Amino acid sequence: MNGAGMSIHSFTKDKDLVTRSIAGETLIVPVRSGISDLDCTYVLNEVGSRVWELLDERRPVDKIVETICAEYEVPREQAARDIGELLGSLGTAGLIHAAGEAETSSMKPKSNP
Repeated sequence: MNGAGMSIHSFTKDKDLVTRSIAGETLIVPVRSGISDLDCTYVLNEVGSRVWELLDERRPVDKIVETICAEYEVPREQAARDIGELLGSLGTAGLIHAAGEAETSSMKPKSNP
């Protein structure tokens, strides 16, 4: 995920997840076919948990980077790189989708009788 493309995207969380916040970390467990897949549990640290929270607001990635830089002592370049890697990993795991992707993939065109 490059920096330019990253700045214009926002993401949504997959709907088939169970999440819990424990001691400043977020545990994410995908639910497949109605069953929690405990072999695929993901743990986010404090900063990753904050990024996860910001995804709820459908903020563009560049705004998430700005927020993290404002809340934590981290240079913008490092924050952009780290957040890009995190979002890439979450996307690869199927935990997030580009905004609009999940909605449009489930929409099917009407067939004419």
